[in-house]
Amino acid sequence: MRAKLVSTLPEGDDWLYEVKFDGYRALAIKRRAGIELRSRNDSLFTSRFPRIARALAALETDTVLDGEILALDAAGRPAFNLLQKATLTTRVVYYVFDIMTYRGRRLLGLPLGERRKLLRSVLSTIREPIRVSETFRASPTELVDAARRQGLEGLVAKRSSSVYEPGRRSGAWLKVRLQAGQELVVGGYLPGPHRFDALLVGYYARRRLLFIAKVRNGFVPETRRDVARRFAGLETDVCPFANLPEPKNARRGRALTAQAMRQCRWLKPKLVVQVAFAGLDCGQPSETRPFSRHPR
Repeated sequence: MRAKLVSTLPEGDDWLYEVKFDGYRALAIKRRAGIELRSRNDSLFTSRFPRIARALAALETDTVLDGEILALDAAGRPAFNLLQKATLTTRVVYYVFDIMTYRGRRLLGLPLGERRKLLRSVLSTIREPIRVSETFRASPTELVDAARRQGLEGLVAKRSSSVYEPGRRSGAWLKVRLQAGQELVVGGYLPGPHRFDALLVGYYARRRLLFIAKVRNGFVPETRRDVARRFAGLETDVCPFANLPEPKNARRGRALTAQAMRQCRWLKPKLVVQVAFAGLDCGQPSETRPFSRHPR
C-alpha cells in the first residue's frame, strides 16, 4: 500500500501519525523454509541484512510484515547514505508498521487499528534490530515542528479505520515531506570514471525543458551503476534543454557554456529523479515555478 503525497497533514481523531522513514521499504515473509526480505520492486534483501532476517526467524510461519529498513547514524537518526553502503557493522534496524498475513490468515480487510494491535502482540517477544513504528496522537503542527527539529524526512498520516490496499495510493495513507526536494528530469550527464560524474537535470516550464543543476552527490557505486544502466536506449546527439548554452556567469559553479557542453552526453528526457536539496541557485526567473517534470 502506498501513501499519497500532500502538502499538509490531515486533522481528526481517525488519523494516526507516524514518522516517514528514509530507507528501503521491505516486506518480511516467514515461510517454512525461513525468512525472505523483499523490496517493493521484489528484489531480495535477505542476504544483505542477515541480522534482520535472523531476528525475524522467530515469527510464526505464513506471516507477512510491512516495514522499512533503515541505517542509523551516531545520533540515532536515519541516514540513507549509510544504508546504501551498509556493512555488517552498520547499525541497521527494521521498523515494522503493518501486518498483512498472520499464520496464513489474510488481514487486509481488517481496520488498521486492529492490525496494529495484533502487530504489537506478534512482535512482543522479538528484539533488536526489529522495532514497531510508533504512532502519535498529537496535533499536526506539533508533529511537524518536532520532526523538523529532529531533521526527519517527513510524516505519514493513516486512517485507523482503513483496510490494506496493496499497490494502491487511495488516500487512506498520506505523506508530507519536510525536506526540500523535487522530481526533476534527466536530460544528460557528464562522463566520469564510474560511467558518469554528474547528472544534468531540469524541469518543464511552458513545455520547454529548462536545465537547472548538475547532481553529483548522494551516489554510491551500486546506485551509480543502477542509474547508468537506465541510460540504455536513451542516448541522443540532441541537447534536450531549451536554455543551454549558459553564459559564463550563470551560476557559482562551472556553467554549461558552449565549450563545456562538448563534454556532455545527452539523453532523451524520459528518466525522472527525486532530488533533495538545501536550496536552489538556478538563475531562472521565479515565474517558471512551481516546477513540472512533464509538459502541461
